[in-house]
Amino acid sequence: KVLLSAAEAVDWVRRMDGKGIRAADVALDWPALIEFKRTFTLPMSISKRERFAAAGLTCIDGHARFVRANALQIDDQEVQARFIVVASGARPAPLPIEGAEHLIDSEQFMDLESLPRRIVFIGGGYIAVEFSNLAASVGVEVTVLEQAPRLLIGFDEELCRQLATYMQSRGIRVLPGHKVQSVVRAAGAFLVHATTAGAEQTFEADLVVHAAGRVPDLADLDLDVGGVEYDASGVAVNTYLQSESNPAVYAAGDAAASGGPPVTPVAFHEGEVVAANLLNGNAREPNYAALPAVVFSQPPLAAVGLDEEEARGRGLAFRVSAGDASTWQTARRLALPCYGYKFLIEEGTERILGAHLLGPRADEAINTIALGMRAGLTATDLDEMLWAYPTMAADFWYMT
Repeated sequence: KVLLSAAEAVDWVRRMDGKGIRAADVALDWPALIEFKRTFTLPMSISKRERFAAAGLTCIDGHARFVRANALQIDDQEVQARFIVVASGARPAPLPIEGAEHLIDSEQFMDLESLPRRIVFIGGGYIAVEFSNLAASVGVEVTVLEQAPRLLIGFDEELCRQLATYMQSRGIRVLPGHKVQSVVRAAGAFLVHATTAGAEQTFEADLVVHAAGRVPDLADLDLDVGGVEYDASGVAVNTYLQSESNPAVYAAGDAAASGGPPVTPVAFHEGEVVAANLLNGNAREPNYAALPAVVFSQPPLAAVGLDEEEARGRGLAFRVSAGDASTWQTARRLALPCYGYKFLIEEGTERILGAHLLGPRADEAINTIALGMRAGLTATDLDEMLWAYPTMAADFWYMT
């Protein structure tokens, strides 16, 4: 978010060039930006250790693996416990392609001292969209190869199409329906071979980034030895986030097959739930109601609640309020021709079933909708609210 905030500022100034701002000398200084980013990340481990020590917690560095149901081996030390919590996060999903060893992942990308001239992203989810927009702001030639028919499966299709069109206008090649077969090093660069509609295409790049999703990082924990059942979605847990096969084990965050989406607020929430159940016995269950999700693209894409397919699948009667708002003053005053919305509103009750936003401040505005949904507010309540004007939230008057 530190990197993306800088890119957003640069893009904003460039869009306003000739509209009251002279943008000729505006540029994103990548090395300086990386140094600024590290002021947020480097002290983290030190500050965490200090908090652990102050709370009387012991921190042991090393590779942990199960040796019994209630015991771990951490390098040459065995640790027994009444309870063990698996919160090992996620790692890049394995890519079954030749030359996968040539790719870097998103964490490595964020530590690059400089960016090359040409980058290919393999995948079309959060990582690809966010990082391709970031790289484009630095002037990199960016190509996104996604084997699915479109970007960001799981988000509203119409808004994703609008975002992809805007990304294309910024010089980002967005190519859905392209399945990567291999990555080959050649003459100081890389050749990315992909197939689309039965035909093969080759893309040259100076850097290739793995952006094809992440999976629970469980492979090296020897969970089988501990009697902990798991699958590709994580540790199998009950409604209290306790292992279904080993009652001494709990799991939270990306490591748990809990049903919650793999996002930071869910990990925080599940950590709190696990802590409460460890201390007080199994009494608390996670609550994923009205959980907003955001892609920090340029502009951001956000959603909360149901999409149309999910609402129909539940047999709900609803109306759709949707539109392209790129000519509204919220977008025009920022010279940002990419603004759209979709609300799903239940017939009769006016209950908001889902909200989907693409545009300026969508990442913040979606929280207002999520809070309203949790509190049981309706579309009528949004219409009757006297919002500060002119703001993005005031647009809810016209959206619902």
